[in-house]
Amino acid sequence: MSDNQLSGEYNPPSDPLDVIHADHQVLIVAKPQGLLSVPGKGAHLADCLLARAQAIYPDALLVHRLDRDTSGVMVFALTPHAQRHLGLQFEKRQIKKTYVARVWGQMDEKTGTVDLPLIVDWPNRPRQMVDHANGKPAITDWRVLRTSDDETRVRLYPKTGRSHQLRVHCLALGHPILGDPFYATGPARDYPRMMLHSETLKFRHPDGGRGMAFTVKPEF
Repeated sequence: MSDNQLSGEYNPPSDPLDVIHADHQVLIVAKPQGLLSVPGKGAHLADCLLARAQAIYPDALLVHRLDRDTSGVMVFALTPHAQRHLGLQFEKRQIKKTYVARVWGQMDEKTGTVDLPLIVDWPNRPRQMVDHANGKPAITDWRVLRTSDDETRVRLYPKTGRSHQLRVHCLALGHPILGDPFYATGPARDYPRMMLHSETLKFRHPDGGRGMAFTVKPEF
């Protein structure tokens, strides 16, 4: 889910790799906001979390991605077996992910589900859009954590892993994620970063199947 086509200059943070856990099969890191998960097109977009992980763990292999402007917990495989094992868990929707977001406006309901199919908006890619005829299924559960005068803090539970899913689903609810460079407009866009964070990742360890969970709290 990386943004290979970027708006504006690419000035990734220089923070050292934040390793949460490492063993003989998996590497868990905290991705900073503003850093690509994988290289973009062109030498100026070569700096990414995968490259930084491989500088320390040369065997690190990609399993999933986060958008450039999203922060939070990510898992890399350290063996081909682990990559296949984790990849199948993602494919079968067995991996559980939770996100925290700050969105524009007050949400009236406390919980809900967005079930809106998504497809790439080709003339404006990498933007995505709702398309009931041709879109791929996309489902997100959400729960309000707290509200203030002009924003709501929510926890998001994606059931599918479509590109920009949480961003488009929040927009469809009428509550774009604060600071989102693609989907927020006006005052909702005027924030120092996109307020979306991958907080928790739960999966089965490739060696033995033991359940594991890792949490990285948001800075916002």
